[in-house]
Amino acid sequence: MSHLSTRPTYDELRRGFSWEQARRELSGLPGGRGLNIAHEAVDRHVLAGHGDQVALRCVEEDGTVASLSYDLLRRETNRFARVLDELGIRRGDRVVTLLGRQPEQYVAALGTLKAGAVFAPLFSSFGPEPIRQRLLLSGARVLITTPSLYRRKGAGLLGDLPDLAHVLVTGEPPDERAGSLTAAMALVTDDLEIAPTRPEEPALLHFTSGTTGRPKGAVHVHEAVVAHHATARFALDLQAGDVFWCTADPGWVTGTSYGIVAPLTHRCTVVTYAGEFDPRAWYGLLEEQRVDVWYTAPTALRMLVKYGAAPARAHDLSSLRHIASVGEALNPEVVLWARDTYGLPVHDNWWQTETGAIMVSNYPGMEIRPGSMGRPVPGVEAAVLVRGEDGRALVSDGRTTVAGPGVTGELALRPGWPSMFRGYLGEEERYRSCFAGGWYLSGDLARVDEDGWFWFVGRADDVIKSAGHLIGPFEVETVLMEHPAVVEAGVIGKPDPVAGELVKAFVTLRPGFEPSEDLRLDLLAFGRHRLGGLAPKEIDFDQHLPHTSSGKVMRRLLKARELGLPEGDLSTLERPS
Repeated sequence: MSHLSTRPTYDELRRGFSWEQARRELSGLPGGRGLNIAHEAVDRHVLAGHGDQVALRCVEEDGTVASLSYDLLRRETNRFARVLDELGIRRGDRVVTLLGRQPEQYVAALGTLKAGAVFAPLFSSFGPEPIRQRLLLSGARVLITTPSLYRRKGAGLLGDLPDLAHVLVTGEPPDERAGSLTAAMALVTDDLEIAPTRPEEPALLHFTSGTTGRPKGAVHVHEAVVAHHATARFALDLQAGDVFWCTADPGWVTGTSYGIVAPLTHRCTVVTYAGEFDPRAWYGLLEEQRVDVWYTAPTALRMLVKYGAAPARAHDLSSLRHIASVGEALNPEVVLWARDTYGLPVHDNWWQTETGAIMVSNYPGMEIRPGSMGRPVPGVEAAVLVRGEDGRALVSDGRTTVAGPGVTGELALRPGWPSMFRGYLGEEERYRSCFAGGWYLSGDLARVDEDGWFWFVGRADDVIKSAGHLIGPFEVETVLMEHPAVVEAGVIGKPDPVAGELVKAFVTLRPGFEPSEDLRLDLLAFGRHRLGGLAPKEIDFDQHLPHTSSGKVMRRLLKARELGLPEGDLSTLERPS
């Protein structure tokens, strides 16, 4: 308890904070030329004399390490920005990466921001169809990828992407339609003055799935760096010189906001690992890299619990000061297990692609109530709103009602924090529908206890959270219905002790096709080929899918049947406090 007494209390944090004060902690571009995320993450540290510090340490699966100092990262990102200029990329153009945890990912992200273009990362485990959709919706002008990913997932899409002008690969180009990023970088100089950048200029584009329709492209601006920096200090306890490991893939918003931007603004050394999940490798990395702060996902922690405490205790994890988790609700049992195994609790927190940064958190020095996602970060007003029969906040005459303690409702936030998304790309009406009665409506269900701690309950819609990834059922259903045997499909998230939820599909077959194990395996393989990591893990045949009066498949009823609940009753999924 001794270290807790040295931390400011929650009330002290909130009383002494303003977003204006948080902005003053960043330098801004020299000469008052605005605010640029890449300058705050890299260049200002070099100007302050810290260019020799290691900024990025990329660990390969075989243990080899590639390190970039802050000065080298500055020069490489300058080169990338110059490459974009040579290609004719202009301010606001979208640059998409389909890469893993490799140096080029981080150089491309920050170099894009220096050039005034918009950085849009994609998850490298996506199948060709999700990649095609996102490239098309983004209007991407440039795609950066690896030769392998280009051959397997990108080359066949080029004819369907009229806006895509350039493809650059990190190695030898597989064909004449792709160029070499390495060769392009060698032809430009590393001197660059970042052009004046308005805080409200678009900077980041992150795709998130909805329950119906196509993926949504959430647009964030350069001012988001103010929230990235402040929340990393409050929720992750980041300090200059820390060694920080965020296990999230850079293709998701966590891997960008807190895997790239936030730790670099604090002058941390960012550790990445290119290998797959392996307890011995993970614990070995924590030990060998002397990680101070570890930000991971409940799925990973639950998998570590399955292996028991022995692998952890075989390694020296004494450098760890803070462990945090995000992506889905964190089981209370995991918090307690971590406290027993690591000598540290796991600090859960909550946020979304749309919020751009952590909104609710368990803070260092604050009482942790296992199972709670914590309390709102300084500068953010959160509430639980009374909901209607559809599960969403009840709005009457433009007004909403705040629910009392212990009452489940829709989690809502007062707009105005710096990292709040500024729109869905090309979908103004969809963006406006996220706000009502002076609140941003998150679509998540929660409750607040009498002391102000927030408790996650579930989604107000049907979005599936699998291993920390948001998966839209409609996207999966659309692909399954392209199989010649399938006339209709309904997709749900099935509770899973490790992944949180796994994707399960129910399909209705066309006349002339009969259910069989061979057909099931064929459909699973078809889904994996087209959807990659979004594909269903289970498929059932159902010739009588339930429908609403308007003809929509009733996913909630499918889920209730799967769980053996009364029709439509999912209340038993709510977590007790």
